[in-house]
Amino acid sequence: MANIQQRGGNSYLFTVGLPKNAKGIYPRETMTYVVEGKYTPKQLDEHLNHEFLKFKNVVLSGNYVRPQEMTLAEFTIEWDAKHASKLAGTTYGNHQRKLELHILPVLGHMEMKQINEFVLMNFLDNLTRKDGKEGDLSFHSKQDIYRTLKSIFKYAIKWKVLKDNPMDGVEKPKPTDSEEDYEDVRVYDEQEIAELMYLLQSEPPHWRVMFTLALAAGLRRGELLGLEWTNVDFANNQIEIRTTIVLTKSGPLIKKTKTKSSRRTVTLPSSMMAELILYHEQREIEKVGAGETWIEEEYDWVFCQLNGTHMYPSSPTNRWSKFLKKHNFKYIRLHDLRHTSASILIAQGEHAKVISERLGHADISVTMNTYGHVFKSANRSAGDKMESIFRPRFPIE
Repeated sequence: MANIQQRGGNSYLFTVGLPKNAKGIYPRETMTYVVEGKYTPKQLDEHLNHEFLKFKNVVLSGNYVRPQEMTLAEFTIEWDAKHASKLAGTTYGNHQRKLELHILPVLGHMEMKQINEFVLMNFLDNLTRKDGKEGDLSFHSKQDIYRTLKSIFKYAIKWKVLKDNPMDGVEKPKPTDSEEDYEDVRVYDEQEIAELMYLLQSEPPHWRVMFTLALAAGLRRGELLGLEWTNVDFANNQIEIRTTIVLTKSGPLIKKTKTKSSRRTVTLPSSMMAELILYHEQREIEKVGAGETWIEEEYDWVFCQLNGTHMYPSSPTNRWSKFLKKHNFKYIRLHDLRHTSASILIAQGEHAKVISERLGHADISVTMNTYGHVFKSANRSAGDKMESIFRPRFPIE
């Protein structure tokens, strides 16, 4: 078709002619469409015709907005539908929160072509907290926002909305000296873990078991919330990670873990499994006692509300903060129990590949980058131990 022309590879130019205007000119609207996936020649023709008709209908309806004139808010709707919504639950939820809280309120009204390196650098430099507290965001949060922007503009280039990527000239936020110091202590040591386990005994069973399991298995918050009793293998001291519950701008979202690495089996210590057995027995009694107020029929959550439905994603984080404040115990984030779990294994000499698989990292390089400083410390400790073997036992003459 003359209205569909291949421009090279899997890129095609759509052209729609409009009625003659007041100047006697027949305007045209064009769009570059990139085919993703593999098709037979017949399937490709059908696919291109389908997409062209969609484009033509929008143009003729008068609602067409040229890609360069799209606002960031308008583009992120497309980015969400075509890319972000297909990501793993935790990643998707994180992208949505960063968009809603930080990016769109400041940049959403701007046209894509207006957003350049200088605009983005100023935006990242002036980020503030949105929880009512004063001060700048941590560099962790800034890096999360940076990653969301990188993804958005990556696809703006891929889909030919922009020719140049403004994020290419924007450096990834770095920690200040004080934040680097803080990073070194964002895990509990063995003594602190012992104290934590003692303090947790006074917590209600579901919170005690949840926080203990977060440490024992190195699970993410969404993975804890998405755990069902059918995922608990009591015979082999294992749990299967198959579902996650994340918070999106439209509310909690139950999603199956999509990547091979995130779908995993984690072996638990015998003491942790004993806790789960007792907790399960108690939950079954509570379920029977709840009677008709127990409304959950599809899922059998390990951690749930009194009516059997899943917990709201922010509830564990809020409870964790209150627990630490109540006991005046050293604060680390709930997610840092996962880091503590990894640090314990590293200190005990566990192989990085095993730790990577246990945590559900996509690649061992993620583990090495995240815990590189802990591995270095463990390596120095190993060197000290070797010294005791190679140290001369007799004076050298």
